[in-house]
Amino acid sequence: MRNKKIFMGLLFIAILAFSAVFIQLNMDVDSRAEKGKDDDAANHERIEKLLNKMTLEEKIGQLMMVGFKGTEKSDEITELIEQKHIGGVIYFDRNMKSPKQVARLSNSLQQTANQSAHSLPLMVAIDQEGGDIIRMKERVSPLPAQQDLGKNASIEDMYKVAKLNGTELGTMGININFAPVLDLSKTDKRSLGQDPEKVYQYGKKAIQGLNDVSITGALKHFPGNGRSEIDPHVETSSVEANQLDLENSDIYPFKQIISEMDNQKFFVMVTHIKYPAYDKEKPASLSKIIIEDLLRGKLKYEGLVVTDDLEMGAVNKYFSYDEMGKQAILAGADLLLVCHEYSHELEVYNGLLQAVKAGEVPMDRINESVKRVLTYKLNNMKQTKADPDQAEKVVKNPESIKYIESLSEDE
Repeated sequence: MRNKKIFMGLLFIAILAFSAVFIQLNMDVDSRAEKGKDDDAANHERIEKLLNKMTLEEKIGQLMMVGFKGTEKSDEITELIEQKHIGGVIYFDRNMKSPKQVARLSNSLQQTANQSAHSLPLMVAIDQEGGDIIRMKERVSPLPAQQDLGKNASIEDMYKVAKLNGTELGTMGININFAPVLDLSKTDKRSLGQDPEKVYQYGKKAIQGLNDVSITGALKHFPGNGRSEIDPHVETSSVEANQLDLENSDIYPFKQIISEMDNQKFFVMVTHIKYPAYDKEKPASLSKIIIEDLLRGKLKYEGLVVTDDLEMGAVNKYFSYDEMGKQAILAGADLLLVCHEYSHELEVYNGLLQAVKAGEVPMDRINESVKRVLTYKLNNMKQTKADPDQAEKVVKNPESIKYIESLSEDE
């Protein structure tokens, strides 16, 4: 009887202790939820205040991402950040010679942005897909092509490679990687393969790997380049397939990731290819039917939409630069990507600016995209300073090389 009383007493104490822990956990969860609501409310208030303070010129600038020449901050990119209020930059080989140098360049650009109106951080982007599409190839880890990962790597290895890639990019001050490629293809080295389900699963893991080291990925090239045999860098083309076919195959990986993941953690890059099943006249990047009706309406995507490079032959042979920017924004794009020539960047900027002043682009449409950009920046870009010495240690370190080599050995 005595043992039974002791047991019941201990049980009662255990229940009390468990209840206390459970109550505390609930209080912690509630506290975090309340803090999250408070942060969201504070960000919303700050965004509204910024929108009211920003000039039209500042708003137009935030909708552009540009390339530039040189491994140091040039007069041209400085002017674009200070005077045109450009919201982001993209790096190519011409900007990169060592991890330490890239980190210093990123810091220099961010410092210029921080000293400009409203101190908005810069989006610093790159195309670091793997395989042939690697910037500063000799100085970073030898990332496998997506085709090789799709054929030979486990889904967990897909995550690890993306995380490794993102870690290297982050130490150099890069915060956006225009990857993964979700185009379905049997032959393209940039593609994860032909199976829509596998491309979706592997693409999702790639985004998770990047996100877990604070890098934003981008799903490309919506609604899918895989069926086109013509390179949009050179010329336009059309994908002749009906809507049902496209939505069950090419669009499927985009649709699944959009429905399952936080849309603030990845961009969607829209291609310059035409899809007559949706829009008989305009390429996807300039099509309201594809961006607003399909991507935002049917697929419910709420994040940032970026055009592919507006200097590609698929569009610049048929539209002027001042017209392209206007058409892309009217179609629903948020970011205009102009990768190479300073003169083209100015044409896109000035063309959109004049179109708004002339009433050809509604101010509400500009504010809608600027609000998305500001929301993204305030939620995702709290830390932008890179450590050049750390970059030199982390990028292409022996452990990373050893891991990637082990993937080749497993094939």
